[in-house]
Amino acid sequence: MAGLAVAVATGIAAGCSPLPGPAPEGSAPAYLGAETTALKDGLVEVALTMRDPGGVAALDEYGRCAVARHALDTGFGFARHLRTRIGREQGGVWTADAVYMMTRTFPRGVSRVEARQEVKDCAARGVPTV
Repeated sequence: MAGLAVAVATGIAAGCSPLPGPAPEGSAPAYLGAETTALKDGLVEVALTMRDPGGVAALDEYGRCAVARHALDTGFGFARHLRTRIGREQGGVWTADAVYMMTRTFPRGVSRVEARQEVKDCAARGVPTV
């Protein structure tokens, strides 16, 4: 990933460099794709790309939507967010790489995803679930 690389925990930037502000007026976010890859021991990586997301929160939301669909498709009902790395490339294209732990029961922790409800919420907000 070229450009800014910042670690993100539960959707809040925790890096040394400030993130740019919102996308310019009139530019709508574009969802350019999200791919889930099963790792080991119930871990899933979500790699995603957006153009003009307007900030870190939109990337986090897109990742949650993608992992929620993956959880439903693979027989899991829940996921717990472990970490996200955000990058920004030229032309307003941002990338993110998130890791989630998949579970069949509601996980402990702060950043949890209830897959069925999250997919409904994503549809209502117009965020693709891939």
